Amino acid sequence: MMRAVRLEVAKFFSTRMWWVLLILMGGYMALLAGGMGFAFTAAPESVSGGAGTGTPAADPLATARAVYAVGTTLGYVFPAIIGTLAVTGDLRHRTIVPTLLADPSRTRLLVAKHLGALPVGIAYGLVGSLAALGAGAALITLGGGDPMLGHPEVWRTVALSTVALTLWTLVGVGVGSAISNQVAALVVLLAFTQFVEPIARTGLTAGLGAAGTRIAQFLPGAAGDALAEGSIYSLMAPGTLAPWWQGALVLLGYAVILTVVGRLTTFRRDID
Repeated sequence: MMRAVRLEVAKFFSTRMWWVLLILMGGYMALLAGGMGFAFTAAPESVSGGAGTGTPAADPLATARAVYAVGTTLGYVFPAIIGTLAVTGDLRHRTIVPTLLADPSRTRLLVAKHLGALPVGIAYGLVGSLAALGAGAALITLGGGDPMLGHPEVWRTVALSTVALTLWTLVGVGVGSAISNQVAALVVLLAFTQFVEPIARTGLTAGLGAAGTRIAQFLPGAAGDALAEGSIYSLMAPGTLAPWWQGALVLLGYAVILTVVGRLTTFRRDID
């Protein structure tokens, strides 16, 4: 098993894709966190709804945590993509064939892919979280606010955001296992994370109230936000996040279920 895991780790680092996406993620998260940090601090009415609306002003600590967790809220597609490519790339380029010839157990192969994805997932989690923290804190300060770096809750959010982004890499491995075609897997992943889920989260809450909010908590993006204990969604609608442990279990559940589906479909068929 350890040999298989080392092989999967080597596959990740043998291409340029992992560090290209990593750099893009770091820059994108810094841009988003910096922009939000400055906007939310210089114009707090953009969060609270403005004077005279009856909406209470946003808590500065909650605002800071939402800014620092922007990687989990808006950047999770990057680790999910690299996790998906770990499986679909093997299938597309047929590099899976010699792997299975060396060890025909497809279950062991999928387990090795998940374990091999962990170091890469941790790297994405650290870069995404620290980029958001650095840029967000700098622009909050520039906007005349307190970056709240002396509060342990902030560092808890940064740590949990790193964990959430790592788990998203495993979800990506599950997606690649369940949808073997690389183009189809990436299209489904991008469409769901960038369009379907954001619409579903707001639509369920708006249409079904408290019941819709509870249902939305089981969507993968909402689970990641819950794990990080901070989100721009919860900043604008307090009380919508599930407990952090529920978020972790939901994300793990998606990774496991998708991988099982892949094992029973893609990895059950003959691979030429």
